Amino acid sequence: MSSAQLEIQLIACLVAIACAIPGTFLVLRKMAMISDAISHSILPGLVIGFFITEDLNSPWLILLAAVTGVITVVLVEYIQKTGLVKEDTAIGLVFPSLFSIGVILIAKNANDVHLDVDAVLLGELAFAPFDRLIINGVDIGAKSLWVIGSIVLVTLVLLFTFFKELKVSTFDKQLAATLGFSPLVLHYGLMSVASITTVGAFDAVGAILVVALMIAPAAMAYLLTNNLIKMLVIAVVAGVASALIGYWVAHYLDASIAGSMTTVLGVLFLLVYLFAPSKGLISVLFRQKRQQVEVYLLTFMLHLQNHSEESERHINHLNEHINWGKMQSKTVVDLALKNNMIVINNNIISLTEKGQGFTDKAIDYITTNSTVAIEKMKEDFFLFRG
Repeated sequence: MSSAQLEIQLIACLVAIACAIPGTFLVLRKMAMISDAISHSILPGLVIGFFITEDLNSPWLILLAAVTGVITVVLVEYIQKTGLVKEDTAIGLVFPSLFSIGVILIAKNANDVHLDVDAVLLGELAFAPFDRLIINGVDIGAKSLWVIGSIVLVTLVLLFTFFKELKVSTFDKQLAATLGFSPLVLHYGLMSVASITTVGAFDAVGAILVVALMIAPAAMAYLLTNNLIKMLVIAVVAGVASALIGYWVAHYLDASIAGSMTTVLGVLFLLVYLFAPSKGLISVLFRQKRQQVEVYLLTFMLHLQNHSEESERHINHLNEHINWGKMQSKTVVDLALKNNMIVINNNIISLTEKGQGFTDKAIDYITTNSTVAIEKMKEDFFLFRG
């Protein structure tokens, strides 16, 4: 492995870490798409900074771009608070406008600047090692490596310093204000970090990968855990893993590195979306199916409770009396038998003592709407869940 390959992977991993941390809080605050707005709307800030300094390496570019990102958030929130449009509409109004202003500024005042898809949207990590940081004639590495590394360091320091405040303000703004934290200051502080991270990563990886690394790992973590610390760790690990896997996929296919990393992120998110233990699609569908069978069981038990005549409780007449098909009837009867809720004598179904107790509690729950959780009641009676 060459030093350039190592630097590319290291830059990608640092970008993943830098994006995952603010991205986690953006996902929790339901502001995921604001990262897309910021990644595009910083363009006029970059352009204005270049016009002022005429130096692409000037820190003023990062500062002005970050300010533009915060202005984007302010404009989105102002439009949203009018109540005339929703947040997604406000984002769709603001960031194309600011991005277009940047394009116009380039077209009118910097015609020799090459603005294409690779430069603005995809980025090109393969070129990052060629942009070196040289101090007193000494080459100390790729410039992007130092820029992103500095952003990661500052972000980690801010995270450890203000973790409690960020956590409280994310989940309960009123409580944060009561405890003396300013939700507004924390909010715009988070937006500033997101803006600076986006600017720092923009040159190396482009807007699409920045958005993908800021949202997809956090979204994966959100489906896997409810613990904030674990969510941050999972988001960072998922982002780094996607960056490394994506690089080698691009190397094998001779394709865009940023595009491959984004594709890997999408594939990993799809896997988590389908197979996450509690929030995955398959788990949700299984739980819904199980709950449906349990509702059928409850209906069956209430039917037995309300009918003492044997004709109503004959096993061959369930589909007639409860309007069920044969397979549905068999599923419910088997579940009731496995849980010792019923006995069958001469094809006549009767409630056991356990089944009677379950039915009585179910009726009490239905009629009184008590605070006793129905799931707890099921756990007490069911030996086999659906």
